Parts: sequence; C-alpha cells; structure tokens
Amino acid sequence: MAGTAPRQFPSALLLVTFFALLAILHSPLLGLPYFWDEAGYYVPAARDLLLHGWLIPHTTPSNAHPPLGMAYLALAWKTLGCAPVVTRLAMLLVAAFTLLGLFRLAERVANRQVAVASVLCTALYPVFFTQSSLAQVDLAAAGFTFWALLAYLENRRVMMAVWFSLAVLTKETALLAPLGLFLWEAIVAAVSGRRWRGRPLAPTLLFPIIPLALWYAYHRLRTGFIFGNPEFLRYNVQATLHPLRIFFALLMRIWQLVGYMNLYPLTLATLAAMLLPPLGDPNYDQPRPRIAPETQFAFLAVIAAYALAMSFIGGAVLARYMLPAVPLGIVICVSTLWRRIRFWRLVIALVLSAFVAALFVNPPYGFTLEDNLAYRNYILLHQRAETFLEARYPMARVLTAWPASGELSQPWLGYVTRPMRVVQIENFTLEELMSAAKQRPRFDAALVFSTKYEPLHPLLPRWQAWERIKAEFFGYYRDVPPAAAAQLLGGRLVYSEMRQGQWVGVIELEPVEEAAR
Repeated sequence: MAGTAPRQFPSALLLVTFFALLAILHSPLLGLPYFWDEAGYYVPAARDLLLHGWLIPHTTPSNAHPPLGMAYLALAWKTLGCAPVVTRLAMLLVAAFTLLGLFRLAERVANRQVAVASVLCTALYPVFFTQSSLAQVDLAAAGFTFWALLAYLENRRVMMAVWFSLAVLTKETALLAPLGLFLWEAIVAAVSGRRWRGRPLAPTLLFPIIPLALWYAYHRLRTGFIFGNPEFLRYNVQATLHPLRIFFALLMRIWQLVGYMNLYPLTLATLAAMLLPPLGDPNYDQPRPRIAPETQFAFLAVIAAYALAMSFIGGAVLARYMLPAVPLGIVICVSTLWRRIRFWRLVIALVLSAFVAALFVNPPYGFTLEDNLAYRNYILLHQRAETFLEARYPMARVLTAWPASGELSQPWLGYVTRPMRVVQIENFTLEELMSAAKQRPRFDAALVFSTKYEPLHPLLPRWQAWERIKAEFFGYYRDVPPAAAAQLLGGRLVYSEMRQGQWVGVIELEPVEEAAR
C-alpha cells in the first residue's frame, strides 16, 4: 500500500541535504539586518534571554508568546555569536527540520514521489521561503506540528503529545492543530458511535494545553497579564470580533490557502485533475492509490481549525500564521496530481516556476512585504537611507515611525553604527504628519517610508467601500509620499529612493544644519 515502503534515506542525511540546499538558495539573504517583527519583538526578546536570562522580555512589550523559539535563538547566539548571519542560518536549520517532517509525513500518507514533490513545492512557496531565514516562530511551530501529525497517524501517543507540546511552546496558536483533530475525532465518535480507527487518541490530543497553561500562569505571575500586554490583547483579540470583520478575514484566509502568492495554479490543476480517472498502477494492477480518506479528513480538520480560528483572532491577517496548514493542502494536491495526471511532474515544474516568479514579481494586489522578496527591498532601502541619515545628521532628532524608530535607535539591529535620537509617530498618514508639523521644535529631520505595498496597476479597481472596510477592520491607511511629506513638515527632501513599489525619503529641516555642526 502507499506509504508502507521502507525508508531508504536516513533522516540525518536528509536534514543535512535540506539545510545545505536552503543555505545555497538563501545565500544572498544571510547577511541582511533584522526586519519588521523580527526587530520589533522576536530578536529583542531573544536578546533579553541571552543577556539577562529573562524568559519574559523587558526591552520590548511582552506579547506572551511562549519562549521556546527565543530560547533556541539565544542558544545559537551563545554558541556561535550574536549576528544576523548566525540567526539566518539557525532559522534555516529549523526550516530544514520542518521540511524533513513534511517529507516523512507525505511519505507515510502517500509515497516518496509525492513526498519529494511536496517538499519542493513547500520550500519554494514564497511565504515559506522567506520565513525560512526570518527570526519568527510560525515556521518552527509548523515543523513540530508535522512531526506530531506523523506520530498521530502512527498511533504513537507519547511522541504525539511531545511534538504538539513543543509546537505550542513555540507559538500558542499551534494548539489549533490538536484541537482540530480532537473535534474531528469527537464528531466521528458522535456520528458513528466508535472511535476513529478504534484509537483512543482524543484525551492525548488535549495534553498540550497543560504546558501552555503553565506558561500563561508564569506570565501572569510575573507581569499581571495572561495574554500579553493590554494593547496586544486588544489588537489581536478584542478588536477582531466584529461579524463583518470575521467574514472578510475568513475570505482572506481561504485565499491564503488556495490562491495567495501563486498557489492558484496548483489549486486549479488539482481541480482539473479531479475530472480525470485515476491512472493505473503497474505495481498493484489497480488504480494508483489515494491518500486514505480518514487521513485527508484529519488534514482538513487542521486546515479548517486554522482558517476559522485565524478569522476570529489576529489583528493582522498575516499569511505566515497559516504555515502549519498550507503545506498539508500542498500534500493533498500533489498526491491528486500524481494519482490522476500522467505528466504530473511537468505540472509540478510549472507550479514551481509560478512560485519562483512570485518570489520576485509582486502581485497586482496589496500584500505583506515579508511574503516574498519585497522584504529584501525594504531592508536595502532602509539601510541606504539610514546610512545617509547617520552620516549627514549624526546628532539630529529624527521623526519617523516604527519599525524605523527601532532601526535608528538600536544599532544591534544592523542599520546604524550608533544610536540616533528618535521622535516616533504612528504612521505617515496626512493626519499624523499634520499633527507632527505642529510639534516642529521636537525634531530636526524626518525619515519617511512606505509601510505597505500599493500596486501601481491593481487587479481590481479601488473601491471606496472596500477601502473603508479595510480601514475600519484591518488598519488600512495611505502613506503620504516623500515630496508631499516634506511640504507638510515644512522641510526639504534631500534623499529619496524607490524600489519595486516601495520608497523611502529623508527630509531636512532648517535647524538640522546647526545640529550637524
């Protein structure tokens, strides 16, 4: 049967191979300084653990994320040195471990050919590719989840509980996978009056609640808050429960599962393949076997749990939050293509080409910069602008917004050589800049930049109703471009650069000349 062939490749060899290939593909990215949420939370939290032994960060507001991912980074820095290249390589090792888990899972439920193709598709899927070297925790949580699912299917209860516990201690939302499986088993038991496959796994699926509860109890004891600082809780939970927002967030989650960043060619090819009969299998004198229906339903239970729960929580509808779910869909799609299309390898090659294209070519709709190589453009723009700013106005007070405020004030993030004085505003909207202009004596220069990608030729027209919905429920706003920002602030644009739809500008104000002397 599919998935029962002996494993010929040692896991250690596969892990080294995956890591080496990832390192080669990511070599132009290894020296990049820290980006966005890396700089805002994960790296400062890991640095606090390295320097002071704090499980709960002090130099950045605690989001109550479990500490396993930050502890791993701190250990890597302790062993190899605290530098971005060490961070990138450490995260690539996590990505290799995640791909190995997915390979073993796909090999178990299908066969080695499906496993290889699924790993290739996942590794080159733009969201997975970029997250592979970023110091964030969703990809690591996905890796532990894949290993837990493998143990689940093999009825290894202790290892399943261990892997799921490691997943939730990496990212609290990883609890969605065992909860989804628990609910699925409960539904099967209620409908059929029997346990799924006769396995009493349901109680073990709830075990990860214990270590997560212990972490939250510790966090409550040390900070007075269970789920992070009040602003974090408000943004990610309390402000997300409007029915209309939930509806649109669910649509966005579905898009991230089936179409986002050129996933749609794989989805469409799979739907087309479903119209064809299964191919014959010469090894068995019967049609090529499919993934067992109960296994597919287990995968779908995890996918549905993420899609639904992440429509209710999470202030930003980030694609990386779906990393534990998307590769499971990829495995199902690849297995369907293998089973029904004779030239399935050609289809996979076309899908891989689409993923590579999506890494470099921005889509005709707004997206998060970390979801393809646009994040590299952001970093390069900021590096050059902040180098210019530091060299020309070293003593200036700089008006800017997060995350540039951290880039300028914290040299260890990799952008400047010494800290600069910062006056922080919320964003670069017309209202914020007009308010800042009234506080003119507080700053001497300004660093303005695009905080999101706006396509020059959007796929859909700019509907005012949709923009109002995005503004009300998803924090959407329009950045004022550099030249207009300079006029609003009463200054002179002395530096500007644009790169594939992103821009940055340095604005000089009159007293800066005196401050620079």
